[in-house]
Amino acid sequence: MFISSQSSAPVFKDVTLIMPAVAVGNVGQLAVDLIISTLNLRRVGYLHTDCLIPMAGNNPFATCKDPEELHTAAEVYTASDLKLAVLQIRAPIVKAKSKKFRQLLLSWIKTNGFSKTIVLSSSHDYQRDDQQLQGTPLRYLITPSLMKESADALKELGWKEMERVPDNQGRSDANTEPQIFVPGGGITKGLYTDSCAMEFPLAVLLIFCSEGDNIPDAFTLLNHLNDWLHLLDSPKQDANKWKIPTSWSLLFGGGIPPALF
Repeated sequence: MFISSQSSAPVFKDVTLIMPAVAVGNVGQLAVDLIISTLNLRRVGYLHTDCLIPMAGNNPFATCKDPEELHTAAEVYTASDLKLAVLQIRAPIVKAKSKKFRQLLLSWIKTNGFSKTIVLSSSHDYQRDDQQLQGTPLRYLITPSLMKESADALKELGWKEMERVPDNQGRSDANTEPQIFVPGGGITKGLYTDSCAMEFPLAVLLIFCSEGDNIPDAFTLLNHLNDWLHLLDSPKQDANKWKIPTSWSLLFGGGIPPALF
């Protein structure tokens, strides 16, 4: 599944992995773009799988000094000094192969011995439960195996855990056992439940949002993550500390042609 672009394969043992879920507003992917661009992470390989819609394009982080090169649907970047790896997913997951992709991904994570995995995701804000309308739009989920080592840190941060809500979707029974519900979250819930069953150290950070200009949501989610991992010092005091990739200049296409008026 993983193909190294280096002469020697990278070592991921005891490294923290950050990855997005392809979800509403692409917030996780935007946040990962900011991490790669700001920390100047080095691409070390890519994931080759038929579970993602094939795509290729120019380097989204290129400057005029960089050589031209193609980038693919799922790539891995690292910063060895930070013990950090980032998986960027740029293409939708084939719906019929969602479960297969989760299994391949978790197998790769287990084989390489990552210390923990953090999934950045999002969920439809219009489908929130009444209790989820209160306070911050940010939520987290954490597997029991990671909770053992992160409980004190999370308590100090004062984060809000994702609420369990009754699953009354198309059911007549109003007393259904509450469960995790992440509408618009793609493989988020599946990754979390699979990781719980396999005793993987995994955490999900997500934000309730709507489709549109989701750049502010990405900054909010990333600052939330930084409170925990300290990727940068005090980014909230200077928003410019997060470096916007060059590809974002085309995020919404070109401007309105003056000839229209």
